[in-house]
Amino acid sequence: MCWMRMNWTSLPLSTLVILACAGAVTAQEPAAIAAPGETVVATLHAEGAQVYECKAGNDGKLAWGFREPIATLVLDGKTVGRHYAGPSWEHADGSAVVGKAVGNAPGKSAGDIPWLKLEVTAHRGSGALSGVTTVQRINTAGGVHAGACDKAGAFHSAPYAADYVFLRKGS
Repeated sequence: MCWMRMNWTSLPLSTLVILACAGAVTAQEPAAIAAPGETVVATLHAEGAQVYECKAGNDGKLAWGFREPIATLVLDGKTVGRHYAGPSWEHADGSAVVGKAVGNAPGKSAGDIPWLKLEVTAHRGSGALSGVTTVQRINTAGGVHAGACDKAGAFHSAPYAADYVFLRKGS
């Protein structure tokens, strides 16, 4: 974490530290999911599952395929919405967005689902999410499921957590 005790005599140095820290934060965001020129509307934490279904592929062999996310959106320890197939995010105030993936970057480990950049393709309602144009999925933990499946139609829920950053164009 970047921080420095501020006092009037160290103002020029502290300004440099703030600039260096700001650079460190942006350096952690992979270019594939960056949203330059967009402003953060909200960041919500998600806890839930990535749901997979066992089905036949083009080659006729059974394999796990991603079906849908099911997650609760949380802010300051309180449930404020949900995330589900679409992919869709719905806020407790009735506003909602649907997105389409336009960029991705690997999670921090092989068991973590990728970080994503999603372009908003549809809006509903006039609340917190009404002006959102982009959604980023970051800080993922878990959610990957692999291995053999032996019964078509079987489901598996892989627990995951992530942060969703909701952005809008301009300031």
